[in-house]
Amino acid sequence: MALNVTAVYPGTFDPMTLGHEDVVRRATQLFDRVIVAVAAGHHKKALFSLDERIEMVREAVKIYPQVSVESFSGLLRDFVVARGAKAMVRGLRAVTDFDYEFQLAGMNRSLMPDVETVFLTPSDKYQFISSTFVREIASLGGEVNKFVSSMVLERLMNKVRSAPGE
Repeated sequence: MALNVTAVYPGTFDPMTLGHEDVVRRATQLFDRVIVAVAAGHHKKALFSLDERIEMVREAVKIYPQVSVESFSGLLRDFVVARGAKAMVRGLRAVTDFDYEFQLAGMNRSLMPDVETVFLTPSDKYQFISSTFVREIASLGGEVNKFVSSMVLERLMNKVRSAPGE
């Protein structure tokens, strides 16, 4: 029996890191269709606009025909259910992520009993990367080329150079 399973990989992706890209690659090996859901980010102050983040994610995942990119706002549950997804992908970098992600998975199971949360760990070389670290290092003039694709790096450097007060 062949299942046609759609998974949603949600996040703000501000910016998309090589760790995010690695999780997408891993998800494509498990699911027939992967939707990268870019959050409008109402609870976080994003460096990049929603449109910029969507463009970066689309560029990063264009090599995977089964991956699409969409934005969402409001409850993730509504987005996942509307797309008929049966799984939600979450990246785990370290044990410090686990407590939060475990609680989130429990809440999501309560809201979406038919949707499984699948935790994927990125490759060892990406486990310490976070968008927050990348933004901070770049804004302080540090090198982040090992953490993001060249396309993201160019956009990030342009954004940091044009930031007020620099």
